[in-house]
Amino acid sequence: MAARSPEPIDKPPIQAEIAGNRLELIESGDARFRLLLELIGSADKCIKILMYMFNPDKAGEAVRDALVAAAGRGVEVRLLIDGFGSGASSDFFEALNKAGGDECVFNPSYGRRYLLRNHQKLIVIDDETAIIGGANIDRTYLSDHVEGRWRDLWLRIDGPEVAVPSQYFDILFRWSTSRRRPSLQYARHRLAEFSEWRGPLQWKFSGPLSMRNSWWRSIGRDIKNGRQLDMIFAYFAPPGAMVRRIGRLGRRGRARIVTAAKSDNNATIAAARHSYSRLLRRHVDMYEYQAAKLHTKLAIVDDVTYIGSSNFDYRSLYINMEIMLRIKDAGFADAMRGYFEHELENCRWITPELHKRRASLWRRIKWAISHFLVNVMDYTVTRRLNFSPER
Repeated sequence: MAARSPEPIDKPPIQAEIAGNRLELIESGDARFRLLLELIGSADKCIKILMYMFNPDKAGEAVRDALVAAAGRGVEVRLLIDGFGSGASSDFFEALNKAGGDECVFNPSYGRRYLLRNHQKLIVIDDETAIIGGANIDRTYLSDHVEGRWRDLWLRIDGPEVAVPSQYFDILFRWSTSRRRPSLQYARHRLAEFSEWRGPLQWKFSGPLSMRNSWWRSIGRDIKNGRQLDMIFAYFAPPGAMVRRIGRLGRRGRARIVTAAKSDNNATIAAARHSYSRLLRRHVDMYEYQAAKLHTKLAIVDDVTYIGSSNFDYRSLYINMEIMLRIKDAGFADAMRGYFEHELENCRWITPELHKRRASLWRRIKWAISHFLVNVMDYTVTRRLNFSPER
């Protein structure tokens, strides 16, 4: 399929009413930026933000200034960012702290928690509106026109289900700011308490190092029993057991997976290609997104949709702290398949013949090494590997 630049999203957004909650998909970077500033500007009680990346560029400055203004008018503002993912220094948030806001850096030092990352993206406004997805606070995620922009998604949720991530944030913020040395066991227990297993909307809070991870178990069960799978994951390096489940679904039904052809972390592209042979042999259709750097995290299995912060690799499934929302609604799944079909227009189909031409011995070795490193090391570390992706 021919690649073309993704156009600004002018069509009506995908929306749904599910169990008394209103859901709206935010495809455009410009729309994400406008929405975020609008929500911060209209907040009158509290603003809670979890972000892996909060960078001090023009977009980050605008968001920070909006948070400062909100704190200045008496809104409770709490911000938790990852110490490895974010580029903003403590000086960048000085005005926010002076205005009465509360900013905390997650995992700022080396030690036994070195592997653990807060990869979550969550914004809660007045305990009534929540935003989840893959996009960070950075102009390349919050614009459709800048060089190096990312293709990504946010999902806005308004309704009673917002209470769950709001309470989760409160627990996590207290854990992160505790003067006592935080316990990973405490974090695991809290994750288990807030993850849901019933209802059309189910929050999945995953990590750290928990084999009873609700996101992993839930998507694994759905793939095991499903007949139609459509996935878009920028970082795709799943464990062998998940590759086999996807392959079995591909044999009994239809499975299509979109991964990245462009990234600021070429090791993740190589890691994804390590799994192609096994999937192609099992009749799974593989595609690579061409029009921009891909950062989307989306899975649709039959009438179930997953959207959130998690990639589809070992680190995201078992180590990182992640947020995913499971949405069981046939109408919403159909609408998201329409989104998936639109994304295929900007993808290259990876046929078995194309993959075979690429797969020289040296490349297979590089793919295998990348697969191991991406699953073990932080993305900020693997990004430094000088791997050029094959065309």
